[in-house]
Amino acid sequence: MILFLSYVYYDNLQEEEAHIKEKLFLEMKNYSLGGENERFRTDVVKKEKARKYYRLYEDEKSLFILVPIIDLGEKETMVVSTPMGVMMIPYSSKRSESKKIWYPKSDYLQRVATVRHGLMWQFVLFGIGAMLIALLAAWYTLRPLRDSLRLLEDFIKDIIHDLNTPLGAILLNLKMVESKETEIESIRTAAQTIEMLHHNLDVYLRDQPQSAERFLVRDVIEKYVAFFSPMYDRITWSVAVGEEMLFTDRQAFERIIYNLLGNACKYNTKNGYIDISCEETRLNIRNSSHGVSNPHRVFERFYRESERGLGIGLHIVEKLCTMLGIDKQFKVEGAEVIVELECKNLLE
Repeated sequence: MILFLSYVYYDNLQEEEAHIKEKLFLEMKNYSLGGENERFRTDVVKKEKARKYYRLYEDEKSLFILVPIIDLGEKETMVVSTPMGVMMIPYSSKRSESKKIWYPKSDYLQRVATVRHGLMWQFVLFGIGAMLIALLAAWYTLRPLRDSLRLLEDFIKDIIHDLNTPLGAILLNLKMVESKETEIESIRTAAQTIEMLHHNLDVYLRDQPQSAERFLVRDVIEKYVAFFSPMYDRITWSVAVGEEMLFTDRQAFERIIYNLLGNACKYNTKNGYIDISCEETRLNIRNSSHGVSNPHRVFERFYRESERGLGIGLHIVEKLCTMLGIDKQFKVEGAEVIVELECKNLLE
């Protein structure tokens, strides 16, 4: 829009400048034929072969035309066309002088500036009007999309609410089953995975943290290492976390760790590793990886490096880190991915 308006403004300004020059030229021509105009001045100058009569010229001080000096006693004539018709002017081609009719350059530039300001205001008002129309059109066009997104969000909230009861019943009954058979363990793992996804969706729609509590960082790390390690038994785990105590929303912090470790497992290499350590106030998670194409986009909603996943895990991490006041960094060093969580505002 801005480029289009700039082009139109420049094109109109060029046309207006050409119109001013054309009007001045016609007025000078009429003035040379006996018309009256106090704006023009005349001089007698030496005739120049390079410059023709009745052509508009421009120099540093003026816009001017050269005309022959009228001599009624001469038999030579020059035909000059005017808005009122064609006129025959007697003159002598042997004369070495011409009449110069000129208009001050400063006055011309002032007229151009006046036109420029007028055009500028016109296009500013036009631009504001076009922007208002575009905003109204966008609001009207996007309204159905906003309504659809609102319905989708309500639908997800209803699903989360309806999943609570059956999911809770499944997990409760699985705890009562003491069997260690492979089938039961698979069902238990699947139910826990559904529970994690349920928590992710719940956190995704929540805007405010819940009540804060004190807990050990190590407890959260060990909980999710124990959850993921059986599913990714080819990954080597290393945990070096001490007695660091946090005071914050534990469920939100657990969502951060769950999504980071899940991502580290999902996109790890065969026989890869995940190293988790805590250095003063910073929690580090390092893992082997096949590489990341766009590290600057990994926290964008619905962005995926492959067809796996929904593309919301790291976006939830972004949202929760902002909510809890955790400063995060995502780095790629060769084939290693590093996520740093600065938790100095949460440490007890």
